[in-house]
Amino acid sequence: MKEEKKRIRSGFIFKKFEEENKSPFDKLFEIFKELITHTSGDFDEAIEWLRQLDVEYKLTDENYSIDDFIEDLKKKGYIREEITPNGPGMAITAKTERAIRQQALNQIFGKLKKSGTGNHSTKYQGAGDEHTGEFKEFHYGDSLDRIAMTESLKNAQINHGAGDFKMTEDDLVVEETHHKSQMSTVLMIDISHSMILYGEDRITPAKKVAMALAELITTRYPKDTLDILVFGNDAWAISIGDLPYLQVGPYHTNTVAGLQLAMDLLRRKRNTNKQIFMITDGKPSCIRERDGSYYKNSVGLDPYIIDKCYTMAQQARKLHIPITTFMIAQDPYLERFVREFTQANHGKAFFTGLKGLGEMIFEDYESNRKKRIKG
Repeated sequence: MKEEKKRIRSGFIFKKFEEENKSPFDKLFEIFKELITHTSGDFDEAIEWLRQLDVEYKLTDENYSIDDFIEDLKKKGYIREEITPNGPGMAITAKTERAIRQQALNQIFGKLKKSGTGNHSTKYQGAGDEHTGEFKEFHYGDSLDRIAMTESLKNAQINHGAGDFKMTEDDLVVEETHHKSQMSTVLMIDISHSMILYGEDRITPAKKVAMALAELITTRYPKDTLDILVFGNDAWAISIGDLPYLQVGPYHTNTVAGLQLAMDLLRRKRNTNKQIFMITDGKPSCIRERDGSYYKNSVGLDPYIIDKCYTMAQQARKLHIPITTFMIAQDPYLERFVREFTQANHGKAFFTGLKGLGEMIFEDYESNRKKRIKG
């Protein structure tokens, strides 16, 4: 924890606030959102860190203290009182969770802007819901809601003259539209113990990516769906609201369980455009057998476990579900496994550190949905 505090103190999040003309509350709130993400939603710990940072960086003055900030958090609905095992305490609210997601989106995707209703266009024209600016003759069966009145009136005047105005079916035109399609994505996050080993916090960036992707989809592509699951010894789905509180556990890496759950979730989606994103930093090291027992092997790449992974990749390929793997590790033998896994699925793989992970996932999300929807 000391190393984590040191890392946050020296991070970029404090350098920018001196340059921005913000209120005392807004300045502290930006830092608080970052801290609450690192502490997995622990309000008391985040405030403790904030007080320490205040001592070191002089974040407050005699006119506005940390206690004033806490009172404002209460008044603005960002925290609420609750009963904890240690007695009365404070917890963040859904309003704060949303603010954290928005901050993650801004941090990761930078100048990305919302664009209209933000849904996906296919190459098919007809009774869709996105206007193209092109027109065609009205035919029986076309929706009356799509009749372009201005163009139809113009045709009537040209065809029959303006003196004795009349309009016939032959004068009517309708505007072409594109069908809007959905993309269903499952984001898999590795929460095995290695995600916090070796002096590097890998789970917090993974959480930020998930929160940013969730905020992007709900605001820019509201017809898309995003399911998030975590996998350690087992795999289970989590809600968007769970993300700030996500923690690493003392788990091995059951990649097969994660892929099984991901495909189960996608089978329930009615649209045809589906994909899986997997963020992991370690090798598959665990399988749950039919009798409920676990087969685990953390030494090297176990052929039994690896073959199960390849089988899952092939199953996803048969279901036309591409898997994009973001491997936060650079061991040659792991890279070889990921390449073979990717080949079995006909998916994609990125071997990356934490820097740029969010941008990479966003770019691949955009690229995949365009290719899948138009292809």
